[in-house]
Amino acid sequence: MNNILEKIVRGTTDIISTEELKKKLASGKKLRIKLGVDPTAPDLHLGHSIIINKLKIFQDLGHQVVFLIGDFTAKIGDPSGRSEIRPVMTDEQIKVNIKTYTGQVFKILEKEKTEVVYNSKWFNKIGIEGLLNLASRSTVAQMLVRDDFAKRYKEDKPISIIEFLYPLLQAYDSVALNADVELGGNDQKFNLLLGRQIQKDYGIKDTQIVITMPILEGTDGIKKMSKSYNNYIALNDSPTDMFGKIMSISDTLMYRYYELLTQKNLSIIKTMHPKDAKTKLASEIVERYHDKNKAIKAKEEFNEIFSEKNIPIDMEEYQMQEIEMRLSDLLVKSGMVSSKNKARRLIEQGGIKIDSQKLLEDSIVNCKKRFTLQIGRRKFKRIVPT
Repeated sequence: MNNILEKIVRGTTDIISTEELKKKLASGKKLRIKLGVDPTAPDLHLGHSIIINKLKIFQDLGHQVVFLIGDFTAKIGDPSGRSEIRPVMTDEQIKVNIKTYTGQVFKILEKEKTEVVYNSKWFNKIGIEGLLNLASRSTVAQMLVRDDFAKRYKEDKPISIIEFLYPLLQAYDSVALNADVELGGNDQKFNLLLGRQIQKDYGIKDTQIVITMPILEGTDGIKKMSKSYNNYIALNDSPTDMFGKIMSISDTLMYRYYELLTQKNLSIIKTMHPKDAKTKLASEIVERYHDKNKAIKAKEEFNEIFSEKNIPIDMEEYQMQEIEMRLSDLLVKSGMVSSKNKARRLIEQGGIKIDSQKLLEDSIVNCKKRFTLQIGRRKFKRIVPT
């Protein structure tokens, strides 16, 4: 039991409560372990992988993993950590995003041992009476205890009624699934604890254990890794993009990634040169989600483009919404030059490169994938599609 508990506890932020978890594990019951993810973008990312890897530990111990895709709750969007109201997603956007999720999660979990469910199954049937019944289980005062809601209320920023419903809907998922354990990031603690309360309100005596995991910062090193902030490394990223994104993070953030994404001894990693340590990290992550040969190739491509051609790893990023743009317009819009005339002159002089390839014409640039825009020998900017 101690060995099992040690595997589960390692790397967690909170377990509520450890004693209850011990009792559930000792019961010999096949526990139902829940993780819910809203398909608000087509990709799962490394931040998700921290929690999914914990699910894998429960799966390896013989428990039932339930991967919940929030196709209904995605229409609202989780307000956790948000400073403003999310835009409403369409059914079509949600359907497109759902298509990729199971393939990605099975990079970690075993498909035949994973129960995949969609919360539209029960919420499409709950009706207005059921929704009102659920809404009556909480109060506005209780919702305003949440830090993000409290901050927005204090700053006189709008909070929609539908956002108040989101934690209740997530909590009801645990009722519908009869969850024994629910996992989430530590920003989800309020929602997960509410799940315990709502389970009790609906007559479930043996309520779920709450396990929270650390939040992984995105590639900017500031905000949490999120699809909404476009600072994420997707499990579906190509080996080249995945390798390059990891190599672009700061040294400080690199050690954080080692701590949360690997089992490596951090004290040993810190004796290495930061660049070597970062290369080792990038190779390990790419190999995990692709394979060893692709990791080796991604490393070689990176060295060819960056290291051998003296392109810096750390550089300012510019986020592109357009899928294509004329080169001179891109140079101006990204802030690389002050005018189109100057841009055209630099192009004619051979002073502009994309991923080390010199451009001599003011042609249309494909902006669907990230690339490095370079002026001369010293001025660089990473162009990142949103």
